[in-house]
Amino acid sequence: MSMLPYYLLSILALGMDQVIKWIVVTNMKLGESIPLLPDIFHLTSHRNRGAAFGILQDQRLFFLVVTIVVLIGLIIYLHRVHQENKFLSYGLALVLGGAAGNFVDRFLRGEVVDLFDFRWINFPIFNLADVFIMLGAAIIIVSNLKESKSGKNLSL
Repeated sequence: MSMLPYYLLSILALGMDQVIKWIVVTNMKLGESIPLLPDIFHLTSHRNRGAAFGILQDQRLFFLVVTIVVLIGLIIYLHRVHQENKFLSYGLALVLGGAAGNFVDRFLRGEVVDLFDFRWINFPIFNLADVFIMLGAAIIIVSNLKESKSGKNLSL
């Protein structure tokens, strides 16, 4: 099977993430919040100069370098496993697209645009790229658990 479906999924994830962020940046003031389900779920224009949950603030160069290394590693691993494990490959493609989405933000803006604000559980504000990364990571974990039960080894 060709690599095309996996790259298309990554590009789709990246594109969806960037379009939603562009809509927020161009139509909402920083800090503005639109209650979609009051006190449950809001769309909030927020910026994060760090990593998940706001850790390592203002370490832009570090994140750019680390993300480039991660993106290269994901591409290499995807090329290595795409014929043997489609499920794992789709997970890798989602992580690749999400990581690329946050990389674009850091590279162009110096910060990541966050917008999804689940207030009923007091969760940190996040973006669609984060969703793709977490979904991809879950797929990778499930795939690895399935592979370990079957005795196959797709390790690096």
